[in-house]
Amino acid sequence: MNTKIVSALVSAALITAGCASSKPASQNAAVKPEPVNVSGLEVYTTAKDTDLRLSKTDNRQFADGSQPSEGEISIFVNPQVTFQEIIGIGGAITDASAEVFAKLPADKQQELLTAYYDKDQGIGYSFGRTTIHSSDFSSGSYTYIDEGDAELKSFSIEHDRQFRIPLIKKVIDAAGGHLTLFASPWSAPAFMKDSNNMLKGGHLLPEYADSWAKYYTRFIKAYEEEGIPIWGISVQNEPMATQTWESMIYTAEMERDFIKDHLGPALHNAGYDDKKLIAWDHNRDLIVERANTILGDPEAAKYVWGIGFHWYETWTGGDPKYDNLSLVHESYPDKALIFTEGTNERFTQEKYQYWPNAERYGDSMINDFNRGTAAWTDWNILLDQHGGPNHVGNFCFSPIHGDTSSGELIYTPTYYYIGHFSKFVRPGAKRVSTSSSRSTLLSTSFINPDNSRVSVVMNKTDKPVEYNFFVNRQEVTLTIPARAMQTLVY
Repeated sequence: MNTKIVSALVSAALITAGCASSKPASQNAAVKPEPVNVSGLEVYTTAKDTDLRLSKTDNRQFADGSQPSEGEISIFVNPQVTFQEIIGIGGAITDASAEVFAKLPADKQQELLTAYYDKDQGIGYSFGRTTIHSSDFSSGSYTYIDEGDAELKSFSIEHDRQFRIPLIKKVIDAAGGHLTLFASPWSAPAFMKDSNNMLKGGHLLPEYADSWAKYYTRFIKAYEEEGIPIWGISVQNEPMATQTWESMIYTAEMERDFIKDHLGPALHNAGYDDKKLIAWDHNRDLIVERANTILGDPEAAKYVWGIGFHWYETWTGGDPKYDNLSLVHESYPDKALIFTEGTNERFTQEKYQYWPNAERYGDSMINDFNRGTAAWTDWNILLDQHGGPNHVGNFCFSPIHGDTSSGELIYTPTYYYIGHFSKFVRPGAKRVSTSSSRSTLLSTSFINPDNSRVSVVMNKTDKPVEYNFFVNRQEVTLTIPARAMQTLVY
């Protein structure tokens, strides 16, 4: 990381971390009886075609506000109304990330850990995901058992001890000794499937459902014996996608029945009732049907903590289906929403600094949080100069790339856009009522456990925008550059 970036990040350090909550997200608005008064406000900005990268750009004082006109652009925050509790923000520690990390010089390894997990000098990741055996972002397919071992007698995570487990342990240390981590499988072992192949879809054979359910509990036990606590698991990564890589299909009814008849009881019997079970773990397009099927069944719903989702429904050429999140949130307010994966596909080095990649993150994070999402997880924290390794050629972007030839780290705009949330919105924060008078600006707000308040504002237009920022009836007038993200701390 160059000196200018380090300086900008160090100067951005304002708030202290809260403790990650293991409780389900609070889903009901709570109205506080007293108004919240604010005085000073600090602004941090990242903007296209500038040197601004999480840079402190303003320090202002609020004044008594006046009624804005319809011709002005205004953002209104009401700190008296709060919504869901935020569990954390972070990214996935995959085999690919761990393999690239291991090839970097020691000083660059430390730089990466600081950049992601230090809340003062970096962007303060507090949340993470990992895989249960291989995914496409592994150098090859593998499982933790010998093929055909339905009794799991050969179960071993020895494979992960080479790269992934050492990286996760370093991440936990860099994050201050705690990381909220969940794990997801991409496929059952080949012999447990009707296709006899870990790749290209296929279904779990009924006779192996109990064995596969026990496999999750063995994974949890093995990782926790390594000193890596597992906060939760998802049932299946992308259960409706037949991919060229590890994948396995569940219809809504199949996933419901696997949860209530096999996986839920297996977790209970192993003493893992406290682990958060995440259903769906796929795109927003079919999330309502999946939630209705699983959460509409009391015997399945009692095991499910929340519904996970990805952002890839736009593969059809349509827009993100944010309204589907609202419907799930309103229909099942006692269950959490969690963004479990998103990445920019079709890697090419020419797009390292491609601004729309970052704006995709900003758009999703603001809209997802405003619809009740309690945690937000990026995909790989680190990939190489080819967008891998990936054993089926599915190369993608990550916020930081490590060039294994030169030993250098490449920071993309996405890193900073995520940082506008993860650095300032700490675990235990609650989302606060926020509205914008124009579609020109997107915004969301939070109150942290230390009572600091954070608003994130995004401008996707090609022109700077002047806007009134109201907190209750107090006001300050600000300007956000073109193609920019701002975090306001007050």
